Amino acid sequence: MRTELIFCAKPIRVQLLVGCVLLALMLCGELLVPSNAQNRSSKQQRSSKSKKPPAKPAATPSPSPTRSILDLLGEPPALPSPTPVTTQDINPGDVISIETTEVMIPVSVRDANGRLVTHLTRDDFKVFEEEQLQPLRDLALRQVPVDAILMIDGSSSTAKNLEDFRKAAEAFSARLTSDDRLSLIQFDDTVRMLQDWTTSRFQLKRALLRITPGVFTRFHDALVLAAKEQYGSSTSRRAVIVFTDGIDSGRGASLETAARALLEAQVSVYVVSNTEISRAAKLADLDSLTQGDQSMQRFNKIQIDDLKLGLQALDQSEQILEKLTAATGGRLYKPRSFDALESTYAEVAEELRHQYALYYTPLNKKREGDFRRVRVETTNPTHQTRTRRGYFAPGS
Repeated sequence: MRTELIFCAKPIRVQLLVGCVLLALMLCGELLVPSNAQNRSSKQQRSSKSKKPPAKPAATPSPSPTRSILDLLGEPPALPSPTPVTTQDINPGDVISIETTEVMIPVSVRDANGRLVTHLTRDDFKVFEEEQLQPLRDLALRQVPVDAILMIDGSSSTAKNLEDFRKAAEAFSARLTSDDRLSLIQFDDTVRMLQDWTTSRFQLKRALLRITPGVFTRFHDALVLAAKEQYGSSTSRRAVIVFTDGIDSGRGASLETAARALLEAQVSVYVVSNTEISRAAKLADLDSLTQGDQSMQRFNKIQIDDLKLGLQALDQSEQILEKLTAATGGRLYKPRSFDALESTYAEVAEELRHQYALYYTPLNKKREGDFRRVRVETTNPTHQTRTRRGYFAPGS
């Protein structure tokens, strides 16, 4: 009996063991099923969050986009409405802004004895443009600075007297005011800027030491470059004071080109010419060569002919220089010796210091780029006025 119970108990234990195992598996299954369900539920929630339906504008406003630079500039200005055309005829060349056409005329006035007149007022002047009287706007005396270019002919005709020019140039600069600007240009085989604009008399003196002798005379090229390159949009008076015999080598610009450039830039040219000095030297040489007998003159014929041609060239040069200085409102000086250079340059400085500046707005407001002749008179008929012959009107 005891043995049967033992054997019967074994199956019961096995059944219990199997039951426990099944129970454990069931419990594990119940735990796993909710976990998977939760995973599926969380995935569905994330999926539903990522696929939200578009919010209604009234309920949830969308964020504003980032503004570009064009947006920050604001709306473009409205187009101007067209101006109605009046019945008045309008010429296409009419000037809209009269200030852009204001003309400044530098004028030197001397009395019957050649002395400078410095006490005149605006009412003492009359300005004619193409023989039409112009209303003067203003007058200035010794109040408008001058930009003066000292120009030296370094060719063989003046090479021996460069030291005389240096002394005269220094004396000239000392007579100007502190507001006046100076520059130094040398021309011979080439055109060289030795000193750009400066108010320093020390810099000018140092630049004068850099002058070196040359051979040829590119006079016209020097005038063109000075007029076109040195003068910009300044409102100062403009002058070129040049020491030369005026005989150009004919290797560059023409006289007509130089004159037009000077008139367009409104530059007055003062020439201190050594033609009288050269003429006296050539006449002395010619006289000595023609004093001999016929055989000696035949022997020296080539040299005699060269001297005669040189004298003719000096005569022609003086005529050209006279026309050039008169057209630009300057003056031609012909000292008889190099010792007189300093006093001659002092006279030029004196004229520049006592020069009147007349301002007027032309009645002719057309912008055609034409040349307009100008004439200046004073109420005193004995006065002699000197100014440039005219100016080039602005183009359209």
